[in-house]
Amino acid sequence: MQSKDLLQLADQFGSPLYVYDAEKIKSQYERLTKAFSKVEKLRINYAMKALSNVAILQLLRDLGSCLDAVSIQEVQLGLHAGYSPDQIFFTPNGVSLEEIEEVHSLGVQINIDNLSILEQFGTKHPTVPVCIRINPHVMAGGNENISVGHIDSKFGISVHQLPHLVRIVENTKMNIVGIHMHTGSDILDIEVFLYAAEILFDAARNFKNLEFLDFGSGFKVPYKKDDIETDIEELGKKLSKRFNAFCEEYGKELTLIFEPGKFLVSEAGFFLAKVNVVKQTTSTVFAGIDSGFNHLIRPMFYGSQHYIENISNPKGKERFYSVVGYICETDTFASNRRIQEIAEGDILCFRNAGAYCYSMSSNYNSRYKPAEVLWINGEGHLIRAHETFEDLLKNQIPLPASVAKQ
Repeated sequence: MQSKDLLQLADQFGSPLYVYDAEKIKSQYERLTKAFSKVEKLRINYAMKALSNVAILQLLRDLGSCLDAVSIQEVQLGLHAGYSPDQIFFTPNGVSLEEIEEVHSLGVQINIDNLSILEQFGTKHPTVPVCIRINPHVMAGGNENISVGHIDSKFGISVHQLPHLVRIVENTKMNIVGIHMHTGSDILDIEVFLYAAEILFDAARNFKNLEFLDFGSGFKVPYKKDDIETDIEELGKKLSKRFNAFCEEYGKELTLIFEPGKFLVSEAGFFLAKVNVVKQTTSTVFAGIDSGFNHLIRPMFYGSQHYIENISNPKGKERFYSVVGYICETDTFASNRRIQEIAEGDILCFRNAGAYCYSMSSNYNSRYKPAEVLWINGEGHLIRAHETFEDLLKNQIPLPASVAKQ
């Protein structure tokens, strides 16, 4: 997308605004499938927690993607977007047996990540196809909050508990059809990923009726110019060869599954915000925008970096600014960042705003959530309207006058 397109959309739909480029999502999907083209059975389950707008789900469905859901609500959104139950994979963490059974009743493939629920579910439903999430105890990810495969993680069944796991399966005679792992996000060293894959292969040898192996995802995308990223092509070459060899050893052509979220949608996203005020203190020049961590929490939550440019003055001289929001707590998007000279009323563009941005937004300070627009075939299509005051009041129930006066 061009800056002029983004400016036109900000003018048309207002700010703050999320914009997603359909072509970028498509090219990322094709890049991933091409990297693993030598695997006979490949399945991509889009991790919809990254961005769950129904229009985005429909776009990915048309590309051939399936879904990875982590809640019953995401499963229902997937069904609403036109996915069939067998195209949805349920990978929750710490949910109740009741939620898992509700998802199962919808015909969706379930993935269980703790021994307690595994034994309870297996005892009640021994014939139901189940996948097991293994924790390989491999530390991977760009931040502690997004590294989920280490030994202290709440995710998955420890690989050291494999004998206990196997005993539960044997006692309940459960139908285990898949083994799953996920080490974390922002993986750079593909050798670490390949090492974890060997642990998954070892675990898989304990089960004779597998249909697939799920390697999760966590591929890093570039966050700024000349930034490093996961070498998907190299990973595809090495893991495909190893996976095919394991299938031959196993005696069956298994399906290779990935669950990319950020990889597919992060770079496709742009967050546009208007500069309300330029404020200079004794040591800092602040650019205060019409947004805050209620709309984009990632920089405050785990230090993520979003490249910020002034698309209203793209050729302006660069100066140092701290970009801050309007929330009544510290919400700093960037400190002393070089950005083209900023004036009040300019539109700032945050890159890499497609994943875990709108989906983690809130109504903190009773602010409205922004609109979302999909840029497709050279046109902007509104796929979620700006919230209104009525949206804030929805589901709120005032006290009756008789009670309030007591």
